[in-house]
Amino acid sequence: MSNEHVGLLDKESIVAGPGFNRWLVPPAALAIHLCIGMAYGFSVFWLPLSKALGIKESIRCGPDLGFWQELFTTQCDWKISTLGWMYTLFFVLLGSSASIWGGWLERVGPRKVGVVAALCWCGGMLVSALGVYLHQFWLMVLGSGVIGGIGLGLGYISPVSTLMKWFPDRRGMAAGMAIMGFGGGAMIGSPLAADLMAYFASATEVGVWQTFVVMAGLYFVFMLAGAFGYRVPDTGWQPAGWTPPDRQTNNSGRTGNAMTTQQHVHVSKVWGIPQFWLLWMVLCMNVSAGIGVIGMASPMLQEVFGGALIGANQKFSELDKLQLAAIASVAAGFTALLSLFNIGGRFFWASISDTLGRKPTYSIFFVLGGLLYFSVPSSAAAGSQLLFVGAFCLIVSMYGGGFATVPAYLADLFGSQMVGAIHGRLLTAWATAGVIGPVVLNYMRDYQLGQGLPREQVYNQTMYILVGMLVVGLICNLLVRPLNPKWFMTPAELAQEKKLAHEKVKATEIEAATKSEASSPLLLVLAWAAVGLPLAWGVYRTSLTAAKFF
Repeated sequence: MSNEHVGLLDKESIVAGPGFNRWLVPPAALAIHLCIGMAYGFSVFWLPLSKALGIKESIRCGPDLGFWQELFTTQCDWKISTLGWMYTLFFVLLGSSASIWGGWLERVGPRKVGVVAALCWCGGMLVSALGVYLHQFWLMVLGSGVIGGIGLGLGYISPVSTLMKWFPDRRGMAAGMAIMGFGGGAMIGSPLAADLMAYFASATEVGVWQTFVVMAGLYFVFMLAGAFGYRVPDTGWQPAGWTPPDRQTNNSGRTGNAMTTQQHVHVSKVWGIPQFWLLWMVLCMNVSAGIGVIGMASPMLQEVFGGALIGANQKFSELDKLQLAAIASVAAGFTALLSLFNIGGRFFWASISDTLGRKPTYSIFFVLGGLLYFSVPSSAAAGSQLLFVGAFCLIVSMYGGGFATVPAYLADLFGSQMVGAIHGRLLTAWATAGVIGPVVLNYMRDYQLGQGLPREQVYNQTMYILVGMLVVGLICNLLVRPLNPKWFMTPAELAQEKKLAHEKVKATEIEAATKSEASSPLLLVLAWAAVGLPLAWGVYRTSLTAAKFF
C-alpha cells in the first residue's frame, strides 16, 4: 500500500515507529475519558435547568401536562425527574453504541473512532445548548442524550484494545489508567460547570446554554488531542525485556496462568459463549449494586443520620430549613468523598488484579462488598457515621474497580485481537444496570415510605437486596472457566481478521511508520501534564467539598 493512499485518520498512519514511548498512549486515552466522564456530573445542571424560565423560582407545569408534552413546552420549567432521564439515556446509549460499533473500532483503529467520539460528544452538547436556548427538551434529549450518548460509547471503548496491546505485561493497570479518567471526568467538569454558570448567570439567564457552548469547545480540543495522540504497536511488538508467559501443555493456547490465553476469539461468536454471559452478569450485578447507591448517597446519609450530622439530637423529619441546608452541605461532602474513592479504586483494583488475577479480584469485590452492605443497617442503627461512611467508600472503590478490571479479564479469556469490540458488547450489562440499580433503590424507598416506615430505616431492606445481587455476581464469577478451544479463531481466520484490521506483517510496508519516533522526555512530561493538571485541580476542588464532611 503506497503512502499517498493512507489518510490521516486511517489505522495504517498511526502504527508506531521504532523508539516510540508507550507511556504516551495513556495520556491520550485520559484526554478523551476525562471529557466524556462529565456524563457522571451532568446533575450539576438539573437545578438551574429546573428554573431556566423562572430564574428565581420554577414555573411549574400543570398537573395535566405529561412527559411527551414536556418535551415541547415553552411555557413552564422542566421537572428534575424529567431531566434525570438524561442519565438513563447516557448509559443505555453508551452500552448499545459500544456494542454496535465495537467491531468497527477494531478495523479502523482508535484515532478515527476518537475523532468521531469528539464530534458526537461535543456536537451533542452544542445541540443541547440550542435546546436550552429555545427551551425545547427534545433537543437536549437528541443532543446530549442520543448523539452525545453515541460519542460516550465510542470514546469509552476507543483506547481499550490499544492499551492492552501496548501493555501486555500490565493489562489491568493500563485499563485502570484510562477508565480512572472516566471516573475523574465529573471531578473536573462539575466544578468547572458550576463556575461557568455563575459567570454567565444574570437577571434573565441561568447561564446553562453558554456553559454548554464553552465546555463543548474545550472538550473538543482535548478529545482531538487525545485522538491524534493514539498510536498502535507494530504487529508482533512486545515490551523490551518482557516475554509472554511460557506457553505450556495444551492445544488451547493457554499459558502458565490457566485463565490467560494466547489465542483470540472473534467478536461475532461471543453471544454464544457461556463465559461471556457469566462475565456479563458479573459486571451487571457489580454495577447495579454500586450505581444505585451512588445515585442515592446524599439523601441516604441525610435521612439515616438526620440532625446527628450537625450535632443535633433530631431526626430528619424534625429539622428546620436552616438545619436541612447544613446537613445537605455535609452530604455534599460525603458525595465528593465517594467520587475520590471511585476514581482511586479504578486504578488501585485494576493494578492489583495484575498480581492477584482478575477472577480473585472480582471475588473480593463480591465477598467484601456483600459483607459491607450487610453491615450498613447495623452501623446506621448504632449511629456510627464512621463505619457507615467507611463501608460506602470501600463499596464505591470496588464499583469503580469493577469497570477498570473487566477489560483485562476479557483480554485474558478471549485474547487481545478483538477485545475492544468484545468489551463494547459487554457494556450492554452497564446499560442494563443503569436501569436496574436506581429503579430498585428508588422504588424500594418509595414503597417503604408508603408503608409508614421511618426514613432512617427505609434503606435497610434495600441493602439486603443488594447483598443478594452480589451473591449472584459471586456465583457467576466462580463459574468462569477457560474457554473451549473450539471458540478460538484458526490461524487462517486470525490472518483474515488482521488483514481487515489493516495490520501489516511488518510496519516497513508503510513508509511513514519506518521513521524513528524516539519520544523526547519533554513530550512525555507535557502529555502527562496536560491531563494531570486538570485532574489534580478536580481532585483539589472535590477535596475541598469532601472536607465539609469532617
